[in-house]
Amino acid sequence: MTDAKASVLVVEDDEGLRRQYRWSLPKYRVVVASTRQDALEAFAQERPPVVILDLGLPPDPDGASEGLATLQEIITAAPGTKVVIVSGNELRENAIKAVAAGAYDFCQKPVDIELLALIIDRAIRLHELEDENRQLAERASRSPMDGIIGNSPQIQKVFRSIERIAQTDVSVLLLGESGTGKELFAQAVHRLSARSTKPFVAINCAAIPETLLESELFGYEKGAFTGAVKQTIGKFESANRGTLFLDEIGDLPLSMQVKLLRFLQNQVIERIGGRQEIRVDVRIICATNQDLDALMKEGRFREDLYYRLNEVSIRVPALREREDDSIVLANYFLRKFNSQFRRHLKGFTAEALAAVKESPWRGNVRELENRMKRAVVMSEGHLLTAADLELGTSSEVQASVNLRDARRRAERECVQIALAQAGGNMSQAAKILGISRPTLYDLVEDLGIATGSG
Repeated sequence: MTDAKASVLVVEDDEGLRRQYRWSLPKYRVVVASTRQDALEAFAQERPPVVILDLGLPPDPDGASEGLATLQEIITAAPGTKVVIVSGNELRENAIKAVAAGAYDFCQKPVDIELLALIIDRAIRLHELEDENRQLAERASRSPMDGIIGNSPQIQKVFRSIERIAQTDVSVLLLGESGTGKELFAQAVHRLSARSTKPFVAINCAAIPETLLESELFGYEKGAFTGAVKQTIGKFESANRGTLFLDEIGDLPLSMQVKLLRFLQNQVIERIGGRQEIRVDVRIICATNQDLDALMKEGRFREDLYYRLNEVSIRVPALREREDDSIVLANYFLRKFNSQFRRHLKGFTAEALAAVKESPWRGNVRELENRMKRAVVMSEGHLLTAADLELGTSSEVQASVNLRDARRRAERECVQIALAQAGGNMSQAAKILGISRPTLYDLVEDLGIATGSG
């Protein structure tokens, strides 16, 4: 039978006080430890929301080194844990240091049990709220299309377009800068389509030499050329009844453009060295970061092929055009790489968040992901800095001379940074901003800020 009581870990070297905690806190499941090692083992097993920690632990019962080290290891392992420090007057200064280092609160010895119980109750409620808000924020930032993260109106518009066209069998042309995630959107079209149980096959037209591209796409018969020791099917046949994604379509050689156009007209292919026409049922999705109109004017891209491929076109916006999504993505990548590399970074400095927001992200989401990966691996602190991300902060901000506009812009940026630092927790964000929660709700609504909680 599962114990419904919330667990509380008490780290105290005095056996009498450990017994007192056990009988005086009956509404909790009290787990006790007397040393740092015992405390860390009990914490790893129980993962309690609240820890009561005496700073004076052996082998330094008259100091605070063991207690502070225990605090640091617990906060590093689980930043959301509420650690309540108990100390006498002689350790009051260290207790204040502990709170500054991440402890939730402190209670002076001799402990007032009623006061301590109130602190524990409040800490458990806050822990539950934060955990719920984290889950809500993760669900809100999770796209209905796996792997695509974003709350901005610009990216939501793309989501809606993808959902509308997915169930049709039209050819799709995805346009956008390098690094914007065009292949992820192509995969989303496939997953949301009636072809989702069939293959999704991708090929980068710019990455394969022209002499090999035809055999990659159409396959070849045994003996078709030197080295063709067996019959090999190409990407078209591999994608039969599914989806073929042609990335960097602007780099497709003219000779291959003719063959692709023939397939789109007849839905048949011939392997190299073969004479048999093979009917293939494939949906084509293409992507490019090039200006196809300019390529057509230069004679480097066939106009008839363009109209065949461009039954529906979707422009994927650059990251700098996606309002606030750089902050959302930065937090997503922080969680992802913390887990992947077993790091325990707690968030970003205000300067780092401002730098993420101000950066032009010329490499788009790919650049942000790479910078975040490097920063999480290399950072030596608990918060990522602008230097960790190798980003400078802008010294010049384009500002309106209208004071009301400037005030709203400043308010909006402060609220966004506070929400990001608080992981979407409105209460914590309000505390960071020094305002009440109702005032923050009013500001969020007035400024039109997406919180990811609804």
